[in-house]
Amino acid sequence: MEENKVNLEEETTAKTEETVEEAVESKEEVKEETETVETEASDKADKKDKEGLFKKRKKVDAKALEAELEKKEAEVADLKDRYQRLMAEFENARKRTAKETTRMFDMGAKDVLEKLLPVVDNFERGLAAVSEEEKDNAFVQGIDAIYKQLMTVFGEIGVAPMDAVGKEFNADFHNAVMHVEDEELGENIVAEEFQKGYMYKDQVLRHSMVKVAN
Repeated sequence: MEENKVNLEEETTAKTEETVEEAVESKEEVKEETETVETEASDKADKKDKEGLFKKRKKVDAKALEAELEKKEAEVADLKDRYQRLMAEFENARKRTAKETTRMFDMGAKDVLEKLLPVVDNFERGLAAVSEEEKDNAFVQGIDAIYKQLMTVFGEIGVAPMDAVGKEFNADFHNAVMHVEDEELGENIVAEEFQKGYMYKDQVLRHSMVKVAN
């Protein structure tokens, strides 16, 4: 009887210890599962926080890049505007220089041509004084050829006679030295040219000396 009691106590103690161990193991498992869940939750939270921080940084970087891009675009626009202004100033300066060079050249050419006009007048007077019989003379023909060559060169460089006879008097081109009444001519018409006038391009090289009718 006493032996059965001892065996019962031992079995009870063993079962109790086994139950306690199982309870401890269950507690440890629950604890581990809880820690695992908490860790996973923490990791998820950290990941979410990191994603949020990344997105936030991404937005900040995008804004910074946009601001930098706008700054560079403004600098490019300013440089382009300065370049265009500089090119416009250069082009204007080039045109002014070319215009001034042409004007100076024309002034020099005009001065030389004015001195040559009396030579042309003398050629024309000499040829006009040649009689019909003398026109076949070799010397006269040589002089006439030189005169024609001179007038060809004049034409090539922009010198042209005005041929004022029969045209309306214009003080910008004609110098009236005589007046005549002539019913056959209209009012203020050039009746005769005493000295031929010339134009050099669009400038008056020498005014025509004329007689004006009516």
